[in-house]
Amino acid sequence: MNRAYYNDSITEFIVTSPEEIIGKIALKNQFPLEQTQKDAWLAQIIILKDVLPPYKGSIYFEYTIPRMGQRIDVVILIGAVIFILEFKIGEKEYSLNAMDQVMDYALDLKNFHESSHDQFVAPILIATKAKDFISVIATTSQNDKLLFPIKSNVSLLAKVIEDVIFFSEGNDINQNEWEQGRYCPTPTIIEAAMALYNNHSVEEISRSDASAINLSQTSEAVSKIIHSSKVNSRKSICFVTGVPGAGKTLVGLHVATTHIDKSNDLYSVFLSGNGPLVAILREALARDKVKREKEKGNKTKKGKALSDVKMFIQNVHNFRDECLIDLASAPIEHVALFDEAQRAWNLEQTSNFMSRKKNRPNFNQSEPEFLISCLDRHKDWAVVVCLVGGGQEINTGEAGITEWIQSLERSFTGWDIYISDRLADSEYNAREVLKKLESRPNVVYDKSLHLSVSMRSFRAEDVSLLVKQMLDLNIDEAKDTLERVKANYPIVITRDLSKAKQWLKQQARGSERYGIVVSSQAERLKPHAIFVKSTMDPIHWFLDGKEDVRSSYYLEDVATEFHVQGLELDWVCVTWDADFRYSENGWDGWSFVGSRWNHINKAERKAYLKNAYRVLLTRARQGMVIVVPSGDSDDHTRPPKFYDSTFEYLKEIGFTVI
Repeated sequence: MNRAYYNDSITEFIVTSPEEIIGKIALKNQFPLEQTQKDAWLAQIIILKDVLPPYKGSIYFEYTIPRMGQRIDVVILIGAVIFILEFKIGEKEYSLNAMDQVMDYALDLKNFHESSHDQFVAPILIATKAKDFISVIATTSQNDKLLFPIKSNVSLLAKVIEDVIFFSEGNDINQNEWEQGRYCPTPTIIEAAMALYNNHSVEEISRSDASAINLSQTSEAVSKIIHSSKVNSRKSICFVTGVPGAGKTLVGLHVATTHIDKSNDLYSVFLSGNGPLVAILREALARDKVKREKEKGNKTKKGKALSDVKMFIQNVHNFRDECLIDLASAPIEHVALFDEAQRAWNLEQTSNFMSRKKNRPNFNQSEPEFLISCLDRHKDWAVVVCLVGGGQEINTGEAGITEWIQSLERSFTGWDIYISDRLADSEYNAREVLKKLESRPNVVYDKSLHLSVSMRSFRAEDVSLLVKQMLDLNIDEAKDTLERVKANYPIVITRDLSKAKQWLKQQARGSERYGIVVSSQAERLKPHAIFVKSTMDPIHWFLDGKEDVRSSYYLEDVATEFHVQGLELDWVCVTWDADFRYSENGWDGWSFVGSRWNHINKAERKAYLKNAYRVLLTRARQGMVIVVPSGDSDDHTRPPKFYDSTFEYLKEIGFTVI
């Protein structure tokens, strides 16, 4: 696929007039063509025509990266090197944001473009009016042939290219093979939402390797159920399962963005009870929309952009409240996609809430039953899509998937049921209730409704399996899985939080996001300046840059399982408190009340705590450090014995100690 607005051999580029090159670029340009943009292209062309005559190779202007929704100024292939050039015409300084920008472009090709995986990649930031600056040419700490960003002005560029070529040994890159290489990105959920909202297909922004059930297959299976239900005037419910980070939310967003037109009776709504996820996605999409409209020369107010986004990403509780206003009318949507459906409330929690907050005493439906009933109001057809995570219930009153199926048996016997063939797996805790469906005629099991491979951790697909084995105390299996994981996905352990912070900063490149996550019950991390009950804003934490003290980068505010469920960072520090302790008898759960720890005996609360650590340990895309504090023998709430056994257990599995 040709991703560039202009590409040619360096030889042809040298002899082609600037006007012809600009004309070819302009023909593919999708934005208003300002004179400043034409001047910038002309300046880049003149500079490179002066620098490149000694070399053979290929050149690409405005190289598109759909995952990031951006374009690289210039990509050049010379010898064994892929040069990534970001021009700042007229600039005198090398800003941190610009350095991160060019590094992000390089990382994208290095990580997600198959033909670039094994090549030297050299990101160069060119501030044309800057003073001479001597950059050291060296690879980053990951030793994957990616160079540290190089600063250059116009006069130094020829020398920089020469030095990089001298530094980088290897076979010449084959232009045709490089261009034909598959682009297999693994975007964050925020990047994916922005790309889908801007009409990129799920195929463009997802992996296509044979080791994963392609997201497009699952999306297509859901779409077929929707269309079949409409054509045949049926009401259907669909259960999509997947391991942590496999892309369940992405499937939901894809269907919702495909059917975003309110005037179409296929109009869909993406619903989530995860408040932070909804707020973050809405804010990210609104910011991106304002930015894109500005690039097109249009002015769009943030409030208007947020209003548009809210049409298809809603908090499930707002949807529920709208349906409570008029119990007879059907919602505008025929299709509702419930993210993290296993977290919907059981009857007790729903009834309690309705009585206290909505002045509706004696409410007799669980949240799943009421939500299905809202779509059941349609006279012709409707579809409910439940996106289900295993072992993800982390809060009191979350019913799991069992209540959805029991609701169907009690009240919606005419609905068609489409089920992932993995819903019977132990982590979904639905095996017994599924037996009730054996005699039901309108039940279909479909393996394409399960996403089996985590795509969050694009460096190691078995991280979620490792975490499951670790939490299930399957030590031998965990050891074997760790051997497969650690080559591409570093996991280290330490007793020192300051070492962990340093490790995070050393690992992260460009704008790769890192942060500290802790259990919401981690009350005794205060001596480490971690105040789990302090207020933090997940929007700032997840979306703002390195200069903002509220962002995750500052390593001051921490996020809990409630903030990060459904989201991810590149690098994570999991700081482990004494609320969840390893013992010879298994995991012990503790709750800190007043001035002492109280043992948790209730099975449900134990499961929530275990799931909380499952969420925390599966947030990192590229690697993590686990901190188990040493404790303090002078503090009766933090004696070393509360922590040592957990650290020794992790050490026994084989995690590297720093």
